[in-house]
Amino acid sequence: MRRYFDPNMLARTYRDPIAWVILGVDLFPIIAVLTLGWGAAALVFLYWLENIIIGVVALARMTASSVKSGILGLAGMAFLGPFFAVHYGGFCFVHGQFVNLFAGISGQGSTDFFGPIGLVQNALASGAHMPVFVGAIITLQAFLFVRDFIWRGEYRTSDVTEEMSAPYARIVVLHIGIFAGAAALAAIGEPMIGVLALIILRAAWGILLTVRRRMRLDGDLPQQKVDVPS
Repeated sequence: MRRYFDPNMLARTYRDPIAWVILGVDLFPIIAVLTLGWGAAALVFLYWLENIIIGVVALARMTASSVKSGILGLAGMAFLGPFFAVHYGGFCFVHGQFVNLFAGISGQGSTDFFGPIGLVQNALASGAHMPVFVGAIITLQAFLFVRDFIWRGEYRTSDVTEEMSAPYARIVVLHIGIFAGAAALAAIGEPMIGVLALIILRAAWGILLTVRRRMRLDGDLPQQKVDVPS
């Protein structure tokens, strides 16, 4: 872990303008908190929506990775693709209900039960200009998928099962954020500490993944062991 935050490694990573773009997107929510009145609920909803986007990207990466194995790879993907969609989608749905409950308890939403579509619609309406922030995440993820994974040929050495497992760690980050915000709210009646802690935590996670991306591009890591950066 220490090598990821080594000053020389960080300097090498952030010589790439794309690394600064990734960091900018990770810190973008600060604008919403400081100028648009976002609270902890809207921020956690944003990260929940980001997890859904990452799941879609992971499915695209799995599909691209299966192509190199020909008919057998595509046949395997015909099973793994729906399995991942249902399994990961189910995780996201349950976590979305927790986020919705957190929003209701904090007075920033309702505690009503929503279906998948209603939950997404509720998330998109949870903060001012939320679609703009979601659009920035989608644009960045689409760019990284096309530039790194397709154009640079990473799919040729990637592994379908590794790509399938990579997004699940993000859910842990989301849960830590929920608990941090809820704890701050319960302790002092104001979740701003939890909001700022979640942004810092999310930015640190993004730096780690960006360094891993740099190490992979430089040949310091096996390509199939890398998570989806964001």
